[in-house]
Amino acid sequence: MPTKRDYYETLGVSRGADEEDIRKAFRKLAFQYHPDRNKESGAEDKFKEINEAYQVLSDAEKRAAYDRYGHAGVQVDASRGFSGMEDLGGFGDIFDAFFGNGRSRGEPQRGNDLRHNISLTLGNAYAGIEKEIIIERQEVCEACRGSGAAQGSQPVKCATCNGAGQVKRVQQSLFGQFVNVATCNKCNGRGQVISKPCPECRGNRLQQKRRTLLIKVPPGVEDGQQIRLSGEGEPNPFGGMRGNLYVHIAVQEHEHFTRENDNVIYELSVNVAQAALGEEIEVPTLEGSAKVKVPAGVQDGKSIKLPGRGIPHLGAPGRGDQHVVVRIAVPQNLTDQQKKLFQELAKSLNGPEDARSKNEKDKGVFSGFKKP
Repeated sequence: MPTKRDYYETLGVSRGADEEDIRKAFRKLAFQYHPDRNKESGAEDKFKEINEAYQVLSDAEKRAAYDRYGHAGVQVDASRGFSGMEDLGGFGDIFDAFFGNGRSRGEPQRGNDLRHNISLTLGNAYAGIEKEIIIERQEVCEACRGSGAAQGSQPVKCATCNGAGQVKRVQQSLFGQFVNVATCNKCNGRGQVISKPCPECRGNRLQQKRRTLLIKVPPGVEDGQQIRLSGEGEPNPFGGMRGNLYVHIAVQEHEHFTRENDNVIYELSVNVAQAALGEEIEVPTLEGSAKVKVPAGVQDGKSIKLPGRGIPHLGAPGRGDQHVVVRIAVPQNLTDQQKKLFQELAKSLNGPEDARSKNEKDKGVFSGFKKP
């Protein structure tokens, strides 16, 4: 037989840990490895190991025996990994809330959640929009009203599990009594058997339907966010709350604007003359146009802010800003006249005195270097 791990090591606590520390450690690991949440290979065995360690260390007498004699001093029913949660002082309800879509013990599980993707423009995200979407989802069968049985008949209690949906098998071994709880294979856990299935839904209680819904997208949404429509998911065929519909938002890239959080970036191309002399230029925004003053002598990459011209803050007052980034466009294909003008400008900006002064400075840069 494989060697069992130390129970304290299994829960990650010291031997001096108090009852609350042990309980917190168990809750954290149980959430991580519970088979309803963790589908990785070995998660179920890990959960059983964690539960076994907790059964011993949470019981004062068993813990004392374990501290004195080790594993030989205690005998644990490892099969209680999934049926003994009610012994944890209400912890079973917490598990149901975490893994069972918010249901409390004894209540039907909530129906399946659904996801629908929509694509928006940056203008839609800026202003908000009402949008119709078409979804496919399971609905309660209208013919049998969700009973699954043909007209004139009703489902009957499963004789195998007596309506419980589960069967328990008790086995004896050298290590004690093991109780195995499994889903009833006669009714597939439903607790009822349908002798005459509904011809419309074939006893499934649900039918696939197409629905049109109107959603309201608020101003300020970002790419990757989602909107929850409570109760617009699928129903549980055995009762309980409907699931939710999650609308996932993708915001398209804009031809001229780039979004950074709630700010909008616009790149303004100016020619050399405009950059040198300065000019008031009209630029586009998400709500029309605005004039921006480009200062004389502006350098490439300079940002000019237009306050309050950005994206509205989602769920809060105010907006971001628009930043106009200046890009100086250097002409490539000059006419003969433009070349002459630039040559005259170059002489004007860099006259003989300026040229001599610059040459002297350049010589000074290399004066400290000697030829080999």
